Amino acid sequence: MRRLVEQLRRAARRATGTVQDLPPLVIDSIIALLCYLATIASPVVDGEDTTMMYALAALSSLPLAWRRRWPVPVTFLTGLATAALAVNDLIKEVPFGQLVATYTFASLASPVWRAVGIAGTIAGLTVSLTPKSSILPVSATVILFGGAYALGAIARSRRGLIADLEARAEQLAADYTQAAARERQRIARDMHDILAHSVSLIVVQAEAGPVVVRRDPARAEQAFDAIADAGRDALTQLRRTLGVLRSEPASRAPQPGLDGIPPLVEQARVAGLAVTYAELGTRRPVPADTAVAAYRVVQEALTNVVRHARAGRAEVGLRWAADALEIEVRDDGRGPARRTAPGGHGLIGMRERVDACGGTLRAGAADDGPGFRVHATLPVVASVVPAQPHG
Repeated sequence: MRRLVEQLRRAARRATGTVQDLPPLVIDSIIALLCYLATIASPVVDGEDTTMMYALAALSSLPLAWRRRWPVPVTFLTGLATAALAVNDLIKEVPFGQLVATYTFASLASPVWRAVGIAGTIAGLTVSLTPKSSILPVSATVILFGGAYALGAIARSRRGLIADLEARAEQLAADYTQAAARERQRIARDMHDILAHSVSLIVVQAEAGPVVVRRDPARAEQAFDAIADAGRDALTQLRRTLGVLRSEPASRAPQPGLDGIPPLVEQARVAGLAVTYAELGTRRPVPADTAVAAYRVVQEALTNVVRHARAGRAEVGLRWAADALEIEVRDDGRGPARRTAPGGHGLIGMRERVDACGGTLRAGAADDGPGFRVHATLPVVASVVPAQPHG
């Protein structure tokens, strides 16, 4: 993107006639000198050179060295000198200096000054094109000045277009940077939620495995199956999440949603936590990001219960209100003591997901008993899809 901006800047410099190796003042001084020499060439060859001719030719050409800095005064001064040359029959054929000034004026002057300049040019041509003048015929002169003004207007339009393209390119670069940052945050949240949940279940089952193997081999087999299932689920979700970082297309498997919440509850039960699940009200279709947010909130909340709460029981509830889906996960553990490891991002990730959907999140000690409570409210739209009973 920076390369595109630099290319547009180089194009802008070319459009305004700037040569990279020379300062603009040097280039304009050369143009002014050439116009002066072209203006005095015919009178000198014809032997009609006078002191007044040299002075007026200088005034009609040499101020062009400052045409970019002061386009209005330079055009006014060269116009008066050119008209004086024409009235005194001291200019032959083409008024070179005034044509360059007209081009510059059309390219750089403001709209108000351009209107004034057009009126002044018409007046100057009316005075200059006298019967005794040896300047070109009226039609040719009008065409020359009209062409010079048109070229200046084109240069102004190109410069404005290139400036707009530069601004648009810079805005696109900023938007790209912001989008990349948002995508990195999304991937980081997904990876945290996936790994924290699955690895926590694996660790809990693995720690309990040696004890269960000796006391209850049948239950030990279930524990090992739960470990394998959690590992496979984590790998599947990680492949889906990291697919966007690879050159090949990402998996088209659907993101987890509301139907994935009961399996989360069952995984927590297998890990030894007594969990109840209830869904109340009439289920409505929700946007994919809202469904994923609901799933991740329950997933992270159960992960924290399993890892940190030392709880025996937990409750997961979904309630469909008129315009919102309320999610609550609470336990009977040790309360709001550290629910994440140092530097953890569980609650931060939950809050970011809920905020992105336009919802609210509250997490803290339960008001009506021991333990910890996570309560999220996600906005939904009205619909008429009946909820499936879960428990």
